[in-house]
Amino acid sequence: MTFLRRVVMLSRSRKFGQYPEARWANCAFGVIRVSVVLLVLVSQVHPSRASAANPDLETVLTGSRQRIEKLDYRVTGRLTRVEGNGKRTSYKFAAKAHWFPDGLRVLCEISGPGSEKTSVLLHMTVSGHVTIEAVLPGEKGASVLPFERWNEPLVGTDFSYEDMVESQFFWKNQALQTTEKYGARDCFVLKSVPGSEDRTYYDSVTSWIDRGILFPVHVVKTLRGTGQQKEFIYYGLRQVGGAWSASQVEAKLQGKTGSSILAIEFGSGKANLARKDFNIGHSTSQEEKVK
Repeated sequence: MTFLRRVVMLSRSRKFGQYPEARWANCAFGVIRVSVVLLVLVSQVHPSRASAANPDLETVLTGSRQRIEKLDYRVTGRLTRVEGNGKRTSYKFAAKAHWFPDGLRVLCEISGPGSEKTSVLLHMTVSGHVTIEAVLPGEKGASVLPFERWNEPLVGTDFSYEDMVESQFFWKNQALQTTEKYGARDCFVLKSVPGSEDRTYYDSVTSWIDRGILFPVHVVKTLRGTGQQKEFIYYGLRQVGGAWSASQVEAKLQGKTGSSILAIEFGSGKANLARKDFNIGHSTSQEEKVK
């Protein structure tokens, strides 16, 4: 007779409490029941652990997070808004990023067509918590950008302030969809959904990630409340110093004509940046060593 079967039979006996052996078995049975309840509660509190049972999900998340955690770059290029009639408005764009022990810092500076400049400093922790500081045209110093403004167009383009960092890969709720092709590329399709602690204007972000290089080639973000979608397409994927990047990213907002293009012209994937390089009041210029 197995141990569990014996425990069940003893627990059903009317004289169960008369025997020391039965009392011990009752205690053991109670411990087993409590352990099962705790196991169920833990699985509900930590749903992300389910990824361990899905090796593809683990591969996608680990690869995407490690790619971001290794960032150390300077880039310069153009940010262009293309209207439906073909009219173009271009801005000079410079950015740098580095992952520090307390998370990722990204500093973007955008200037033109006039002389006014917009500076944005984003900080994302390892848990995906984002804060944004900005020096906007007409302002003399940096201030924290309130969450209510995160979804505003960055200098009138289809990119928002929040779009300058890939926080979706660090959200708690991640699920793989059916594998698909995007163009000629075989892709994992990852749907990321924010938790209650994640500050974002998006209800979900779906990423088509190349299976071979674990780099996104297509991303669709669904805006909270409206269901409106914003599409991002990555062009000119290339590997520099072992790291993959895109030479262009195009953003399109559903229901709005035209699109916006972020084009990288020069860059260094191993910039050896330090904390002092992310003083939002310090200018990022062409004189910095960008290769």
